[in-house]
Amino acid sequence: MMYFAHPNALVESNNIGRNTRIWAFAHVLPGAFIGENCNINDHTFIENDVIIGNNVTVKSGVYIWDGVRIFDNAFIGPNVTFTNDIRPRSKQYPEKFVETVVEEWASIGANSTIIAGIKIGRYAMIGAGSVVTKDIPNNTLWFGNPAKFRGYICNCGEDLGDRLICSKCKQKFTLENQIVREI
Repeated sequence: MMYFAHPNALVESNNIGRNTRIWAFAHVLPGAFIGENCNINDHTFIENDVIIGNNVTVKSGVYIWDGVRIFDNAFIGPNVTFTNDIRPRSKQYPEKFVETVVEEWASIGANSTIIAGIKIGRYAMIGAGSVVTKDIPNNTLWFGNPAKFRGYICNCGEDLGDRLICSKCKQKFTLENQIVREI
């Protein structure tokens, strides 16, 4: 076994990458795929039709349901709630659950709720306690209930300000059709 699973974790999947750490009271179902060098914290649940990329951090209390796709280097804060059914009813399951995508380097703050079918773009940041009801573009900061656009952020996580230049790493960006891009 090339990954670590705490003795009190229940890992049923054979698709766990090297150097991944799965901590106490986590439960990973057999169909789940988890990449390399991930950190899956205590009290998490990962369903069957889930794909998690490399270098992903999933903090405590997160349940990741069928249809969720989390790409490399994403951060999922404590108690983030994913949904996967737009019209849930007890004992009535869709043929296929709605796909939700968290792209590379996106960060989702603690206690946020992500409605099914949402795409969170690369390097996007969701503030703690937010309710995300629509797609989030790359390099943007959103927070609130419902989450609202609050500004543009650099790949390093700093605010880009009105000039779209990072005060920390000095990276420059441009805005094309409401999408921020590196120069």
